[in-house]
Amino acid sequence: MSQTHLIVGASSAIAAPTVQRLLDGGDRVLAASRSSEPVHIAGGQHPLLETIEWDPCASGSAIDLPDSVDGLVYFPGTITLKPFPRLTEDDFLEDYRVNVLGAVHAIQHALPALKKSSQASIVLFSSVAAQTGLAFHASIGAAKAAVEGFGRSLAAELAPKVRVNMIAPSLTDTPLAQSLLGSEERRQAAAERHPLKAIGHPRDTAELVVYLLSSASRFMTGQTLRPDGGLSQIRQF
Repeated sequence: MSQTHLIVGASSAIAAPTVQRLLDGGDRVLAASRSSEPVHIAGGQHPLLETIEWDPCASGSAIDLPDSVDGLVYFPGTITLKPFPRLTEDDFLEDYRVNVLGAVHAIQHALPALKKSSQASIVLFSSVAAQTGLAFHASIGAAKAAVEGFGRSLAAELAPKVRVNMIAPSLTDTPLAQSLLGSEERRQAAAERHPLKAIGHPRDTAELVVYLLSSASRFMTGQTLRPDGGLSQIRQF
C-alpha cells in the first residue's frame, strides 16, 4: 500500500537518494526545501513527486498538506566547527534554531495529518557528536544532543499513534562536509579515524531513513541508529 511522506530539507545530499527510494517503491513524496530547486532524481520529474518551497525555521511559515501524512523526515542541519573560545552565542543559537526548532515547527505543523495515518513515522537527524566528545563540536554537539532528547520525549508522548526515531551519522560525503573532505589527504585522515576505515555515503543513511519510515520498523520508537563506522562504540588499540 502506497504512503505519503513529507521530506523537509529535500535538497540535501542524503534526501535525494531517500526520495528516489521512496518513489521507486510507489510512495508519494512531498519534497519541501527553502528554494524551489527540483530534487535530483533519475529521469527528472516524477508523477508522485511534489516540490514545495518551505522554510519551517521562518516565523509563521506554513504549507498545505494532505489530510493524512504517513512519514516526516527532517533533514536540515548545520556543521559549525570552531574552537570553543571562538564560538559565539549566535553560533549556538543558529545551530539550535536549525536543528531543533526547525524540527519542532515542522512536526507541529504536520502532526494533525500524521495522527490520521495508521502507521505514522517521524525521522530526525542527530550526529555522532551527540554521544561522542569531539573537539571543535561544542555547538553542533549540543544542538544534536537536544535533537535526541527531544525525539525520545516526543516518542513517549506520541506513542502508540506516531513513532519517532533518530539517525546519528558520522562524517558523510556531502557538500556540507566538503570543508573537511576537500583533499585526498583529508579524506584519508577522516577515514582512518573510523574503525571501518571509511567515510559514510549518503545512500547508507538513506536506506536507514526508508527503513524507519516503513512497516519493517513498526516495533521501533525512541531509538537512535548510528551509521558512524563504529566511531561511537569501538576503540582499536
